[in-house]
Amino acid sequence: MAKEAMMMKDMSMAKGQPGHLYIQTNEIENAIIHYERSATGALTEVERIGTRGAGSGEFKPISGQESAPNAFEGAGSVIITPDRRFLFATNGGDNSVSTFRIADDGQLTLVDVKATGNPVEGRSGTAKSLAFSPKTRTLFVLHSFGPDHLRLMSVDVEGKLKLRPERYTVNTYSKRNRVATMVVVSPNEKFVLVGTTFDEPIALTGLYPDGSPILWVQRAGGAFHSIASNAPDPDGLAVFPLEKDGSLGTARFLDAGGGSPFYIAFLHGRPDTFVVGYAVSDGCAMATIGEDGTVKFGPLVKIDTSAGLPSELCWAVVSPDDRTVYATNFGYSSISSYHINGRGLEIAKDPACPKVPGDGTARGLNGTVTSGPSDNWLTPDGAYLYQIYGNASKLVGYATQPDGSLNEITSVKIPYNSPQGLAGF
Repeated sequence: MAKEAMMMKDMSMAKGQPGHLYIQTNEIENAIIHYERSATGALTEVERIGTRGAGSGEFKPISGQESAPNAFEGAGSVIITPDRRFLFATNGGDNSVSTFRIADDGQLTLVDVKATGNPVEGRSGTAKSLAFSPKTRTLFVLHSFGPDHLRLMSVDVEGKLKLRPERYTVNTYSKRNRVATMVVVSPNEKFVLVGTTFDEPIALTGLYPDGSPILWVQRAGGAFHSIASNAPDPDGLAVFPLEKDGSLGTARFLDAGGGSPFYIAFLHGRPDTFVVGYAVSDGCAMATIGEDGTVKFGPLVKIDTSAGLPSELCWAVVSPDDRTVYATNFGYSSISSYHINGRGLEIAKDPACPKVPGDGTARGLNGTVTSGPSDNWLTPDGAYLYQIYGNASKLVGYATQPDGSLNEITSVKIPYNSPQGLAGF
């Protein structure tokens, strides 16, 4: 009753602007759910429109699990162009991308569907992250598995897609099975950055008899190594020069400042500065990228890890005023917040909100039961944060608070385990 009273109080004190929110179901017959978002943060489903592509359903290709949240270990599978004309969504099941035209009232019209060019091997493909370069009208499509992790598409003025021949990898000479997480175009459109999480996928390393994943493997018959990227080899962040024709130059593999550099989020008012969320190093760090593509990292600021290691801090979003970062912890079923000060990052609230329980069937890499929180999205005015909890079949909305805490104000039912990707305006 106390929780319900608090939700009603927050909703009665409208502090935001209305708008729209979109999520992909990632079901076998994939669809986009369109929600109307009120000034109080409440969500009302408006439509479900098919992508004409296939998701992976409840199946998790990364690990081979029959049913588990966060199918692709990725972020940014649904994005909107800066001019709000088009929405792009991956179809991870069949390795394709769908384009939708966005009307003034937020309604979607399917424009095109194109295959990424990577064949589907096994039960599902792994297309899972998108980034768009307006200057070159190039859409970058990232896959979990390589060798051709990154494929390119041209986007015409009507939103039609055309596959380009280029293909790029984040594998290295000694790491031939890397798992990429997220692709990002730098604000000045000079570089494309790709995060990574594993140097060997769990689908290949396998599971112990108790069902827990094998996270340490031998290389060339030598010592055991963690399968987490950038732990300790300093090569977990790939930085590609972005050419004027949309193609990419030779990648530089850089020290990412911590293990499994999963998420990359640029600040709004400082286009050379970004935040990285680390799935295995259990925290966030700030970094700057120079005109020559060199990256300098600040100190890693860890969250409380007493619940077990790793936390799988895998998603992060920066507030519009560049003062707060909200980071989602897959392994802990929670969100942590940071404040950005003159020196870098500091913990604001950890956790920022109560845990959301799942049905007890999903576990993190640390063995704890999780509700599988994945993608999050913050409204353009910074008033509300929305969070996917796949194993709880919930999309939860929170009112942001000045101290970094989050008050739950709404919750809607979504499909079980499969949904991913959030975008809106």
